[in-house]
Amino acid sequence: MNGGQLTSSITAAASEAPAPSLSARLEAFSDHSGKLQLPLQEIIDWLSQKDEELSAQLPLQGDVALVQQEKETHAAFMEDVKSRGPYIYSVLESAQAFLSQHPFEELEEPRSESKDTSPRQRIQNLSRFVWKQATVASELWEKLTARCVDQHRHIERILEQLLEIQGAMEELSNTLTQAEGVRATWEPIGDLFIDSLPEHIQAIKLFKEEFSPMKDGVKLVNDLAHQLAISDVHLSMENSRALEQINVRWKQLQVSVGERLKQLQDAHRDFGPGSQHFLSSSVQVPWERAISPNKVPYYINHQAQTTCWDHPKMTELYQTLADLNNIKFSAYRTAMKLRRVQKALRLDLVTLTTALEIFNEHDLQASEHVMDVVEVIHCLTALYERLEEERGILVNVPLCVDMSLNWLLNVFDSGRSGKMRALSFKTGIACLCGTEVKEKLQYLFSQVANSGSQCDQRHLGVLLHEAIQVPRQLGEVAAFGGSNVEPSVRSCFRFSTGKPVIEASQFLEWVNLEPQSMVWLAVLHRVTIAEQVKHQTKCSICRQCPIKGFR
Repeated sequence: MNGGQLTSSITAAASEAPAPSLSARLEAFSDHSGKLQLPLQEIIDWLSQKDEELSAQLPLQGDVALVQQEKETHAAFMEDVKSRGPYIYSVLESAQAFLSQHPFEELEEPRSESKDTSPRQRIQNLSRFVWKQATVASELWEKLTARCVDQHRHIERILEQLLEIQGAMEELSNTLTQAEGVRATWEPIGDLFIDSLPEHIQAIKLFKEEFSPMKDGVKLVNDLAHQLAISDVHLSMENSRALEQINVRWKQLQVSVGERLKQLQDAHRDFGPGSQHFLSSSVQVPWERAISPNKVPYYINHQAQTTCWDHPKMTELYQTLADLNNIKFSAYRTAMKLRRVQKALRLDLVTLTTALEIFNEHDLQASEHVMDVVEVIHCLTALYERLEEERGILVNVPLCVDMSLNWLLNVFDSGRSGKMRALSFKTGIACLCGTEVKEKLQYLFSQVANSGSQCDQRHLGVLLHEAIQVPRQLGEVAAFGGSNVEPSVRSCFRFSTGKPVIEASQFLEWVNLEPQSMVWLAVLHRVTIAEQVKHQTKCSICRQCPIKGFR
């Protein structure tokens, strides 16, 4: 019988027992009353003390060893309480028997005992007092036993959580130690080979991915610590320090991995194959090559403390072109200027066939594709490296690439947006490469023609607009009809016999007539050929014979 059932029995016994004679009740009361009040009070006092002792066991400490010790202490406490149970039940059963023999009536209002109280009323009051004692003792017993069970479960749960958090922290600490060991093997960025940067970037990404599950582990231990705190269980100083160290080490590992990856990516951007770092050697002191945010290069003169868009060598080249302004005929004047630019850029050594190979390798078939500066540099670098291979000559690749980039930007991106269409790039290279003019024109026409090798007025206008930018950059555009190419388009389409499209043969027929907008290209070809002609005559000044080139 548990405490609750016993309390109900006591109450029922007190209210339902038959009423014996007054003399018998007086005799029973004198025999049992004194024997019940003292043990009941002792039980009440003992249960109250045990309840206080049970409360004193809380809160638990956040340490496995201490909680295990508390578990053993509580087990001994429960055993002590359990061993007291038979005696408590015996006393409560005696109280039940006593109240069965000496029932009392329920009072609507409590009465204070006075001298005029009758013996019957006194017996009723004392019986009621025994009943109250038994009820309190029974409730305290029920409460204590229930609390013991609850506290046992609480200790078990806390111990389980502490073991889990301790195991998780040990595992995390070991994993962090491994990760920190890998981090210790990282070489300084400056000691790495440029070609190995992509491998190191991939390795750091794999490292980051491999140890990413630690994030969940760190979250788990922090959540467990929070749950313990909610249960009024705070980690011991040692465990708190260990958890703090795990959080700090994890944060430091994340930061170091992030910084390492950024440093590698920055180094790859600044010094790798896609960078412009190798072009820094194209200038000499006091000049420095710098790069704007859109990747467009500019040049700093530290001596004069000035900056400019043009390469120092390009500035010198433009200054020498001023000497050609004395040439009377604009087509020849423009052609002579372009010839100097062509030689300075060493594009006269590049064949159109080689250029087309490079264009195809860099997927420049789509003329509408917009190239950025890095793409242009890649193509130019490949072009000049191929030139070295094919011709077996030594080429200053950084200087040639930088000069050609400078010229292309001046012609097709004077606003330095850092972008140009692939058609613009191909037009510039094709115009200055060392190939016959007819082959150049056929190629340029193919870049704007449709799949049937035909071109409408709009696309022809685009081609002529791109081509006219070459003399425009030299300040010679007025002599070739200006930037308005519509008259040239209409002139060309007179050969189309009324069709909305024109064919390559008709375009070449028109160009052979050396129209105003394209005559400079044909004259450039004639100037190139004339440089190789030998004249069997003697120079009137140096007396050298024969004379090579212009007379």
